[in-house]
Formats: sequence, structure tokens, C-alpha cells
Amino acid sequence: MIDLTPRAVVGELDRFIIGQQEAKKTIAVALCNRERRRRVSVDVGKRIVPKNILLSGPTGVGKTEIARRMADIIDAPFLKVDATKFTEVGYVGRDVESIVHDLVDVSVNKLYQSSLHEMRGKAERKAVERIINYLCHQMNPKGKKQSIKTQKAAAGVSPTECPAEGARPRAQTRRRVAELLQKNELEEQLIEIEVETDFEGGGPLFSPIRGLDDIEGILGEFDKNLRQYSIEQRRRTVSVKEARRILAREEANKLIDFDQLVEEGAVLSEESAVVFIDEIDKLISPRMEMGRDVSGEGVQRDLLPLVEGTTVITRYGAVNTDHILFVAAGTFSHGKPADLLPELQSRFPLRVEMDSLREEDLERVLVEPEDSLIKQYQALLETEGVRLTLAEEGVHEVAHLAALMNEKMQDIGARRLHAVVEKVLEEINFTAPERRGDEVVVDAEYVSQRARDLVDLDNTGRYIL
Repeated sequence: MIDLTPRAVVGELDRFIIGQQEAKKTIAVALCNRERRRRVSVDVGKRIVPKNILLSGPTGVGKTEIARRMADIIDAPFLKVDATKFTEVGYVGRDVESIVHDLVDVSVNKLYQSSLHEMRGKAERKAVERIINYLCHQMNPKGKKQSIKTQKAAAGVSPTECPAEGARPRAQTRRRVAELLQKNELEEQLIEIEVETDFEGGGPLFSPIRGLDDIEGILGEFDKNLRQYSIEQRRRTVSVKEARRILAREEANKLIDFDQLVEEGAVLSEESAVVFIDEIDKLISPRMEMGRDVSGEGVQRDLLPLVEGTTVITRYGAVNTDHILFVAAGTFSHGKPADLLPELQSRFPLRVEMDSLREEDLERVLVEPEDSLIKQYQALLETEGVRLTLAEEGVHEVAHLAALMNEKMQDIGARRLHAVVEKVLEEINFTAPERRGDEVVVDAEYVSQRARDLVDLDNTGRYIL
């Protein structure tokens, strides 16, 4: 994690997002204030609530990306939700409290994956020991004496390495099997292992991230898994390579303190999480075509306590939302932020209007960010041995066509670049396997020949994102 100063945060955001300096500064200050709150006394810190942020601007200008990168900078749980997916309390559909349930799921899974990484070395060593035991047992099942040649063949050992006939697979054999495993020479050897069925899917609590829709069934399952892990065993015949993965995950799960993990996940949600509420402007209309004609205003009222701070009971326990940072966004093409409920507006005191992307901005988006579109395609084509170079005039032409399409059709910002670049590189991508070793230079003429017809309204349907 970077040193959390406003300037450093803006610099980190500059690596991935072009322009939008006002939004970056607002985000940077919000993040630094969260960090500063941790340094004050507990009594004072409880009264310092985050300043939620409302981003407005056209689609494709970086609203979601700013929020996502912000969460990456502080290594915090991040949840993106669509405001139009929720229904007013009392109607069929998702209610807003499911946001907190899903957020804590994300937090606990984040900690779980981190714990797996920390336990990886120890778990892999334990898994190898088990594999050695399985191999030795397979060589000499139920303690029956076998030909050493047969035993070694079962473990993939050359017959010339066998000691005198009649010797048993003791320490020497275990050492030799361990050496072969270390050299990955037994990866395709089939062995029969015992697996605990609860662990095989990736953990007793955290297989898929699930929301509130199946909460009643989850609560019973969660309590059973957390308090008394099933020890049901089943036998599987797998390769040594697959056994490494299965047994390492199982051993890691045994080393993790799930009670502590759950407690830390709830705290992480309360103190560090970021929730991005997209399309909040769609809640402005008096009546929405959702469910049973549920009003957007009703959803706004249900969001209000969540944003201003409340306690939600989840399957991990009670979670307080006082210090969760909420970032809302919308295009506000058919309304304005002032049309939201006054109470909800007041809970988003920081408002930033994001700029539309000009042609020169689109040029920068193509090549400057660390994960720019051109760099992605270059990496993909390198896997086929093709070197892709986009000449400067080619960049200008791609950006010009994208800007022209945004003018003639709906303005979807930088997302328009995907359509243009995909069309320009379509033939190169198709023929890449036959071009191994080639260097392809895309200039303005090439772009014009391949993508000029995109500007024609009749031919753009399949490329609109």
C-alpha cells in the first residue's frame, strides 16, 4: 500500500485514469481523512463519519474505475451495486440491506484468500507428507509384502534404483519418493486420497459469495459449518498434481481460525469498506418499472438509513454502517442531483461533476494507463508470437473515429474505444496464429480502411457497448 497522502493517492490514480483531476482530489482527501480518523482517540473517532461522494457525468468517463482503484489503494473490500436492482421494502426482490450482507461476504472472503496465501507454505508441506503416505501405502497396501520392483514402479521409481528384493518401503523409500515429488516427476501418477467433503470446494464458509436471497438456508448451514466442521471422508483417485491442490487447500483450511476470520471480516467491513452505488440517478423518476411498480423514491428512503448509519444483522453478526464509505454515481441525463430526496442528498456532501472525454483524452486513454487497451492487445498477441505496434498517427485516427461515433450516436465515453480497436484488429487477431514472428504496425491508413464504416449508423449495431 502506498503512503496515504493526498498527492500520493492522486499519483496512483493517474497511473490508470486519464484526467478527472477534481474527482481524484476529492477521492484522495476522503481516503486520507479515513486514515487520519484512525489516529485520533476512540471517542473522537466514533463521531467522525466519512464524507460520502456523489459522482455525476456521462458514461465511460471513469466513475466506476475511480471508486475501484480507490479501494485497491487502501486494500479495502469493494462492492459495486446497481441502484435499479433494489425494490422498496415490502415488495418481492432485493432490499437494500442485502448490500451489507454482500459486503461482509466480500470482506470475509478477502481475508480468507489472504489467510490461504499466508498458510500456503506450511499447508503444501503437510500436503506433500500426506501424498508420500498415500504413495507408500499404494506401493504396499495393508502392510502386505510386495516385490520392491512393483513398489517402486507404483511410485514411478526406475527398477535399476531398487534395493535388494524383499526390502520394505521404509525411510529410504520415503526419501526417494520425496525427492521425486520435489522434482515434479510423479505429477501424472494416479493415487487414491481421502478428502473432507466440506473442504474440497474451497472452504466450509466461503465457496461462492452469496447474498440475502438464500439467507434462511445459509444461516443453518453457516452455524453447522462454523461450530462443527464435517469430517465426512470420501475417496478419490486423482493425479499427484491434482492431489497437491486439493490437499494443500484442505490443510490450509485446518490451519485457519474461522471464528477470528469472521470477526475480523465484520470489523473490516465497518472500518474500511467502500460501496459503489451505480445509476443512482435512475431512482429519481416518480415511479419506476421495477417489480410491482415500486417507486424510485421508496428505494431512496430505504437507502437513507444505510448511508447515514445503521446496524444490520448478517449471518456473520451485527454490522454497523456508520463508517462505510459510500460512493454514488449517475449520468443524470434526465435529471439532476438536486432531484434526489433532500435527506439522501445531505448524506452525499461531496459532489463532483466529471468531464466528458475529448478526442485528445481518448488518445491518452488508449496508450497511457498501465492497463491501457493497446497494452492489453499487445500482450494477447505476444502469446501468438506477434508484435503489435500502434503508430502515433494510428492512435490519432482511432481516437478520432471514437470521438466521431460518440458525437453521432450516444456518448459512451472511453467504452467506444473498445468497438473501434476491436474492429481495427479483427483481421490481425484472426490470422495471428499464422503470423508468428511478424511485427504488425497499425498506422492511420490501416485504421481508416478497417474501421471507417463504423461511423455509418447502419453498421454500428454490433459494436455499441
